[in-house]
Amino acid sequence: MGLDKDKDGEEEVHKTEEEEELNRQMSQASLDVTTDQEDDEEDDEEGTIELGPQRTLKEQLEKDKEDESLRRWKEQLLGSVDLNSVGETLDPDVKILSLSINSPGRDAIVLPIPEEGNPKGLWFTLKENSRYSLEFSFKVSNNIVSGLKYTNTVWKTAVKVDSTKEMLGTFSPQEEPYKHEMPEETTPSGIFARGQYSAKTKFLDDDNKCYLEIDYTFDIRKDWASR
Repeated sequence: MGLDKDKDGEEEVHKTEEEEELNRQMSQASLDVTTDQEDDEEDDEEGTIELGPQRTLKEQLEKDKEDESLRRWKEQLLGSVDLNSVGETLDPDVKILSLSINSPGRDAIVLPIPEEGNPKGLWFTLKENSRYSLEFSFKVSNNIVSGLKYTNTVWKTAVKVDSTKEMLGTFSPQEEPYKHEMPEETTPSGIFARGQYSAKTKFLDDDNKCYLEIDYTFDIRKDWASR
């Protein structure tokens, strides 16, 4: 959900003072778009990394069972998983249960997750120069999900202004949902920051299996949207 600006701004020869100020604000957001990040995204889309054969939970517990430290680590990771119900399934399943935007001093903006397709119209509105963070919950079923990550890319008038990637970790199936809150960010401000943005959010694992992909639009305005 971030709004970072590329640092490689070599075309800033004729910018006005206000544009320079906007660029400075963009560059101070939590994550800058770098060439390395863009290359990582291209690598993700080109193909998956071979991680070896998948194993069920029971097979993973049986493997290397003579290694005491590995056995304890696996048992700690799996916790109270009922192997009788999920132990024979190869593919993990991750369901994103909730998405919300938190801002100090305000009620959370709860984002409805589209069952099919993408949100119609503006998904949400943010106030310029405001602190906010994205919080979400998810449930893991069937098998361990390895290398779950969140990615988000933002464009304004077809120009990419931010790219965020955060590794969430490896999770075992359990009845209780997991919760995660992204680092706090600050929206940019000024006439050039205000307006409509388009974005794409994904939740993927190490095999580049995508559990949720959302294409959406949002606004940055002088004030929060009226309730």
